[in-house]
Amino acid sequence: MEDPVVPFDLARMFLGDEPPLFLLEIVFRTLVIYSYTLMLLRWVGGRSVAQLSIVEFLLVIALGSAVGDALFYPDVPLLHAMVVITVVVTLDKLIDVLIRHYQPVKRIVDGVPVEIMRDGRILMPGLTERKIGPIELKEMLRLEGIENLGQVRRAYLEASGHLSVFRNDPVCPGLSIVPPFEITPPMPSVLAQPACCRNCGAWLDPATEGEPCPFCKDTNRARLSLAPQEKTREREATGTEPSDDRGSAREDQAPAAGLYPRDRGGPQTE
Repeated sequence: MEDPVVPFDLARMFLGDEPPLFLLEIVFRTLVIYSYTLMLLRWVGGRSVAQLSIVEFLLVIALGSAVGDALFYPDVPLLHAMVVITVVVTLDKLIDVLIRHYQPVKRIVDGVPVEIMRDGRILMPGLTERKIGPIELKEMLRLEGIENLGQVRRAYLEASGHLSVFRNDPVCPGLSIVPPFEITPPMPSVLAQPACCRNCGAWLDPATEGEPCPFCKDTNRARLSLAPQEKTREREATGTEPSDDRGSAREDQAPAAGLYPRDRGGPQTE
C-alpha cells in the first residue's frame, strides 16, 4: 500500500522523491530532446513554425506532449520520446509535401479563401462559412487602415486566416466603422435620405424605412458617409500639397447619395 500524500510537504513539492543527482539527468534530457527537436523543426521548414495552420497546431500539441514527458519523467526513456517526435514531424512533413503538389489535399487540410466583402458590403454567407461575425470583420478592417466600408472593393479571408483587402478608387460612400460602434454609435439615418445597413453596410432605399435589410435581415440603419481624405499622410510622404483627384470624384458622388458636408464632419451649412 502506498504511503498517503502529506499536504504541503515542501520537500516533496520542490525536490520530489528522486535523488538529487536526477536533477542533472533532467538537464541532460532537456539538452538532448531540445537539440533533437530543433533539428527536426529545421528540417520541416518555416511554414510549419510561422503560420500555424490546423496541421501545424496539431504538431505543436503533439510535440509539446512528447517533449515535456521526456524531460522530467524518469520512467520515460529518451529513445521512446525521440521515436514519437520523429513520427509526428515526419507526418507533418509528408502532409506539407502533399499540400504543395496536390490541390485537393490542400483544400481539405488548409481550406480555401472566402470572399467576405464586395463593393462596400459585407457578404454574410462568407462570414457564416468562416464562423466570424461582422464585429470581428470590422475590427480586422480597422487593423488594415479601413475607416469606411465604402473604401473596400473586395475583401477575402485567406486560408491562413489573414485578411486581403482591395480598395475602391475612387472611394464610395458607405458605413463608417471608425470609431468602433462600441465607443461611438454610427450616425442614425435621416428620413427620406439614402442610408445603409448598420450590420452589413448595404445601401438601403429610403422608401423601405422600417423594413429589414434584404441581405442580413438587420433592422438597424445608419447614415451613409464618406471616408476622410488622407491628405496629411500624402503631404508627409511627398513634402508637398497633394493633388486629390479622388476627392473630386467623391464630391461628385456625394449629392447622389444624399450626402452633405455635415455628414462628413465638415462645417454645417444650410
